[in-house]
Amino acid sequence: MHHPTPVLSIAPIDLPAVQVRASAPAAPAAATNAAATNAAATNAAATNDGATNDAATKTGAALPLIVFSHGFGQSMRAYQPLADHWAANGFVVVQPTHLDSRTLGVGPDDPRYPDIWRIRVQDLRHVLDELDRIEAAAGVRIDRNRIAVAGHSWGGQTASMLLGARVAGDDADFTDPRVKAGVLLATTGTGGPDLTPFAAEHFPFMSPEFGGMTTPALVVAGDKDQSALSTRGPDWFTDVYHLSPGPKALLTLFGAEHSLGGIVGESVTETTDESPSRVALIQRITTGYLHSVLGPAPADWTEQSELGVIESK
Repeated sequence: MHHPTPVLSIAPIDLPAVQVRASAPAAPAAATNAAATNAAATNAAATNDGATNDAATKTGAALPLIVFSHGFGQSMRAYQPLADHWAANGFVVVQPTHLDSRTLGVGPDDPRYPDIWRIRVQDLRHVLDELDRIEAAAGVRIDRNRIAVAGHSWGGQTASMLLGARVAGDDADFTDPRVKAGVLLATTGTGGPDLTPFAAEHFPFMSPEFGGMTTPALVVAGDKDQSALSTRGPDWFTDVYHLSPGPKALLTLFGAEHSLGGIVGESVTETTDESPSRVALIQRITTGYLHSVLGPAPADWTEQSELGVIESK
């Protein structure tokens, strides 16, 4: 896949409460020199897919930030088709590994398990609290006024909490004014009678309320995404658009299932509808949308495509 700019990815970066992967446009020196003079000071190690930034001097223009929440069982290493594309197009992308990741081996017998949904949200907020440390590790400057959250599946619900969504029956409000926009991909819909008995028993927190989600967001849903957790059809994944106030936009992808063509990564077993062209459309639309909302100047991010349709309110 072609990227307009080389991408630098560093992982793990050890924050006090969570490990993250940070990706950003690579400075010319960083793309050719693998010496990591700042790694020991920042507890950062280079990933296999990118060189470390030996020139981590936080120079250059401050870049907008995307904090990405992975789906159930995934980790900071997943979703490279999105993270690398966003980074190549001028964003710093930070991906925490949540407690439910298969890489951590935390099961239902763990005492933290009932609160994983809450811990996930705290992970995202913790990233925002530790931007100085992330800047030092990645060698970039982050614009504190241009911050977005994004997420896929359960990660979409996690990200939506910072945009103003709530969990029904819970008084917690995790709305974060630092976040100016969101991208919610295949995000779970409402609970109650819309959940299967299995989902209601094992995922009772999967009962979001979107009435207070006032932060601008782009929702992406597949019209063939039939969830085993819901008694409804693919329209369940559009609740976050239809039940929240504007400004919002909805990209409905024709023929797309839960992996939306393969956004989790290449050759991932969970992908049931592999489509590079669909992934490329998501890359373009989400990048254009975030640049438009976060600025510095609004831009036309929509496009006509036989792969999907966009509506807004």
